[in-house]
Amino acid sequence: MSARSDALARATAYVDNGEFEAELARLVAIPSESQVPEGLPHCRRYLCQEIVPMLADLGFACDMLENPFEGCGPVLLATRHEGAELPTVLGYGHGDVIRGLDDKWTKGAGPWQLARDGDRLYGRGTADNKGQHLIDIRAMATVLEVRGHLGFNAKMLIEMGEENGSRGLREVIAAHKADFAADVFIGSDGPRVRPDRPTISLGNRGAVNFDLVCDLREGGHHSGNWGGALADPATILAHAIATIVSPRGEIRVPEWRPEPIRPLVRELLDGVELDGGAGGPEVEPDWGEPDLTPAERVYAWNSFAVLAMLSGIPESPVNAIAPWARAHCQLRFIKGTDAGDVLPALRRHLEREGFHGAVRVSEPPAGNAAGFAASRTEPDAPWAAWVREAIQRQSGQAPAVLPQMGGSICNDLFTDLLGQPAIWVPHSYAGCSQHAPDEHVLLPVCREAMELMTALYWDLGESGGPA
Repeated sequence: MSARSDALARATAYVDNGEFEAELARLVAIPSESQVPEGLPHCRRYLCQEIVPMLADLGFACDMLENPFEGCGPVLLATRHEGAELPTVLGYGHGDVIRGLDDKWTKGAGPWQLARDGDRLYGRGTADNKGQHLIDIRAMATVLEVRGHLGFNAKMLIEMGEENGSRGLREVIAAHKADFAADVFIGSDGPRVRPDRPTISLGNRGAVNFDLVCDLREGGHHSGNWGGALADPATILAHAIATIVSPRGEIRVPEWRPEPIRPLVRELLDGVELDGGAGGPEVEPDWGEPDLTPAERVYAWNSFAVLAMLSGIPESPVNAIAPWARAHCQLRFIKGTDAGDVLPALRRHLEREGFHGAVRVSEPPAGNAAGFAASRTEPDAPWAAWVREAIQRQSGQAPAVLPQMGGSICNDLFTDLLGQPAIWVPHSYAGCSQHAPDEHVLLPVCREAMELMTALYWDLGESGGPA
């Protein structure tokens, strides 16, 4: 057996013999919720108790960087330096999790106790993101165990506030820019396009949240006495929204429509299917931009959604014309969209459509503002091609290559602030219930991910990356 084959066998054995499950159980047991004050001490404990010892045992020097924002968790930068002539890889994970929603779980024993049901491991953070960065760390450990060295310099960034919008991470990186310098960023977060198809994401869509408000008067008025004489704010707001998108969700604000999709991107997305796995939603092919595939609509186009809408008292309706109506909306957008013009463009559009003064566009409270930037690494960039070929060589199938994932993450900190090509190799799937009760990972996906990441790190240590 070659040394490389030995490393791959050890990688899959780590999942098969229960070690992965046991280590993940310890990580899940720490309730590192970053959105509530009581979770903050656990965020620090997660790093100090589990991740720092794990990385220190692998020869990483660990530096805890304090977050400049009050109430936000620290940032860990761990570094293993093997040689000035070697390439440097920056990895990523976030140890904070979304709220546990303890009383809503129907599987396992709640969010903080790992539970196995067949091939599923349930627990908060299994998919988002404790299980994913654990795989990457243990894949490097496997290479070190067999070869004795990585063959490249490795840096690992573990933040504790991603579920809080990564508040403070930009400031931390900017203050220590040289320490985070690397030739390439290779991290793991998000889902595969299908559980059985390895996936590479080269960026993320940005997000802007905002409110549409039609506020006409003080108080409601009897619908029998005033119906037909007073304007209905809900009706006005509904018509305003109908000018933003067509009945099938096609965007009608000119400035929100991207440039035509590049031929290379269309080629990469050809045959990519959206699959949430068992229990996931079915794709609705007649929703969204005409003449695009569902994959192109999610990974290479912009989308608008009404996330919440309210008028009157829905839980207890009365015979009164409501005084106001409000919709909480979101635009997800790809790189190339002018983020600073998203809301001004909408205001201009509504004015052209005759809603001047009737419907107000306002930014929502800070907690719902989203605000991630859109960014990506081009699919023909050398590092993107190298990672794609390495995964295909090991898996025996061409990975799905997404120009940007449908969701949002702090990718621009790596591509724009640090100037690194950024490649994401996700180890979860779309039906994992992240952010919801019953979050879980699939053991077959984790097993394959351990093998793929071990092979990727092994090959990088041998070849040094793209020529």
